[in-house]
Amino acid sequence: MSKPIIAIVGRPNVGKSTLFNKLAGSKISIVEDTPGVTRDRIYADVTWLNYDFTMIDTGGIEPESDDIILSSMRTQAEIAIDTAQVIVFVVDVKTGLTDADYKVADILRRAQKPVVLCVNKVDNLQKSEYDVYEFYNLGLGEPFAVSSAQATGLGDFLDEVVKYFDQDTMDTEDDDSPKIAVIGKPNVGKSSLINKLIGEERVIVSEIAGTTRDAIDTLIQYKDKDYVFIDTAGLRRKNKIKQDLERYSIIRTVAAIEKSDIVVLLIDAVEGVTEQDAKIAGIAHERGKGAIVAINKWDAVEKDDKTMYKYLREIEDKLSFMRYSLKLFISALTGQRINKLFEAIDTVMQNHALRVATGVLNDILYDAMAMNQPPSDKGKRLKIYYMTQIAIKPPTFILFVNDKQLMHFSYRRYIENQIRETFGFKGTPLHFIIRERKEKGR
Repeated sequence: MSKPIIAIVGRPNVGKSTLFNKLAGSKISIVEDTPGVTRDRIYADVTWLNYDFTMIDTGGIEPESDDIILSSMRTQAEIAIDTAQVIVFVVDVKTGLTDADYKVADILRRAQKPVVLCVNKVDNLQKSEYDVYEFYNLGLGEPFAVSSAQATGLGDFLDEVVKYFDQDTMDTEDDDSPKIAVIGKPNVGKSSLINKLIGEERVIVSEIAGTTRDAIDTLIQYKDKDYVFIDTAGLRRKNKIKQDLERYSIIRTVAAIEKSDIVVLLIDAVEGVTEQDAKIAGIAHERGKGAIVAINKWDAVEKDDKTMYKYLREIEDKLSFMRYSLKLFISALTGQRINKLFEAIDTVMQNHALRVATGVLNDILYDAMAMNQPPSDKGKRLKIYYMTQIAIKPPTFILFVNDKQLMHFSYRRYIENQIRETFGFKGTPLHFIIRERKEKGR
């Protein structure tokens, strides 16, 4: 089940980042009293009651500004609106209702998405009550008075947000077909790959980076089996794309990854692994998705007997957190090794859903501890009592120990490596939860 995506929008300097940080529980966005400080969309996972959702913070919408930065931020916000299931429209009670608020409201009405109107900076509701009522004039329903700085009014506001989830945002499909998000920086060949797989020009392909407008789901049959490919979109328009390319693509990538079981990270063989590739891969890794790294445009590279080894070493180095991923060298243009992609997807799907019996796990654990004794600190040694698997997609394990502080990252990684040596788990991350358990008799 994919998480609903909530976009926080509004004109600059109404307190969107303060609200975002309060809900996310940490200072993720830069907060400053200068309009336009939050120039990038930033996302965070939020839990309210029994609901989990992904929240997107956007730059401010300045409907008619010619300023390049504000215009860029407006485009980013529009992309967030297109992708979100629910939109939170933040306005400022201290500034009052402005012409820009009316224009933003018009943009939101055209989006035909649920909108929750959030009147921010209401530090004293008794004094500001009538000022809050003024925002009914926007025609977006009831305004919810909040103070992001003081964390007041957030409960009623969030109750209104999650009210829309069951109807509009929760994925209730029972389709067992693998869902594969094709991700990567713009112009790496995502649309070309899908077009080659389906054998027709169904997705717009252009040499101009970011010409795909929307995330597109494509059903492809291979050997009587269905696969759903999700092509991540680029830009709405072609101008102003050089410096802001990464900002535009990140929201689409997050949305596509949320919907997927597996990601295929396309890397340009000519450029090699870039910093942006690592950031995109990190999103998939954090969300526990199965992973295939496909080095595209392999036909355009001059090769010798060491070329493939050099590329694999670079991937291992720059994507060190994703060493479990399967690697493929392909060409979306010529179709080189394209059919191998389906075999890789089947392998990763099987490993992503693999469950290991507790008894077998603990045999591996005890053998691992016998070969490499657990670490100690100040005379106290780590004891691991037992381990059990509690979830799949990704495979998730709980380790019960005497002291969590003694479980060094290196030893957890050692145990993970022992599990991988036995069961493979190729293409899938493994998650570990460390729990303390008191020794018997204490």
